[in-house]
Amino acid sequence: MRLRTWLFDKFRQISTCYGFEEVDFPVLESEALYTRKAGEEIGEQLYNFEDKGGRRVSLRPELTPSLSRLVLQKGKSLVLPTKWFAIGQCWRYERTTRGRRREHYQWNMDIVGVSSMEAEAEVISAIIDFFTQVGLTAEDVYIKISNRKLLQCLIDTFGVDSDLFPQVCVCVDKLGKIPNEAICKELVELGMDQNVSENVVKLVAEGTFEDYKEALVSTEGGETREKSMEVLQEIEQLLEILKVRGLEEWVEFDGSIVRGLAYYSGTVFEAFDRQGELRAICGGGRYDYLLSTFGGNDLPMVGFGFGDAVIVELLKQTNLLPELDQQIDDIVVALDPNLQKYTGKLASMLRGSGRKVDVVLEQKKMKWIFKHGDRTNAKRLIILGSEEWERG
Repeated sequence: MRLRTWLFDKFRQISTCYGFEEVDFPVLESEALYTRKAGEEIGEQLYNFEDKGGRRVSLRPELTPSLSRLVLQKGKSLVLPTKWFAIGQCWRYERTTRGRRREHYQWNMDIVGVSSMEAEAEVISAIIDFFTQVGLTAEDVYIKISNRKLLQCLIDTFGVDSDLFPQVCVCVDKLGKIPNEAICKELVELGMDQNVSENVVKLVAEGTFEDYKEALVSTEGGETREKSMEVLQEIEQLLEILKVRGLEEWVEFDGSIVRGLAYYSGTVFEAFDRQGELRAICGGGRYDYLLSTFGGNDLPMVGFGFGDAVIVELLKQTNLLPELDQQIDDIVVALDPNLQKYTGKLASMLRGSGRKVDVVLEQKKMKWIFKHGDRTNAKRLIILGSEEWERG
């Protein structure tokens, strides 16, 4: 619990430093909130059931849909831009591995109402500031950046049916998790030509930014080429903003980042350890069209989700977890049973001055008291003795 408190304090410190306001959401939400636009995989991971009223509900697997519901609830009273952060417990039914638990806590920071790349740069900067706060450097971690529209332009260039795009994203998001051949097979099963699937996977898995330019911009003129140029410019603009902020060494382009959730509409990013031993530390992006899936008017929105599991594994691995032993200023103990009733009064006076005070509530031997002082790292032991008490 001390570790969780320390970590959450870091999350809150960064969020408030950036001017974000803390919000919270219900643990139990309507199942439709997650199945309507998140994609197929999340539907299989829900802890969902029918309540006594016959409604399909689910424990929240993430926080972004709940945030969107809150935005719709506020309606026109919401002052834009809005910057919110949340730290909440989430559940996903999936295979547990290192850094992946079925029950975890997640830190979210989201900006509502800003369409420029400055919003992406702001939340990415916050992640990097958190890394710095806990002692990590650009030699330990980095953030991979791409744009969801890049893959859309790529499959359009290869003549793939655009209706397959959501399923293609889910497949491509498995890069690095399963063999490339298996991903090609899944794409072929979706209806993609074998050669096309191999070309797409090869470019997405290995392609540099220049490779994407050559593949997309060098095509004949038309709507697809114009869209390709726009998305490439968006990526370049974001990387330039981060460079101006002095964060160039922390970020790099990686076209394989698409994020598995279907609501992402533009920029996407994920943070990883440089050694490549852990899964993604955090991830996020732009989701400008999520509100309309819930019947509202769309607003530009950017944010990220940052789980507690992987970062703790990384801090252990890099020996950066702090010593979090209990810290007590004073232990108050009465040697005379008749003075026990006064220990609370003395403790209250000390607590009123801001000290952390532990009262020994029953008669104990001095050997136990000294061991207790060692366990709690107490700075001072205050003993109430009868002779001293009589002298005042």
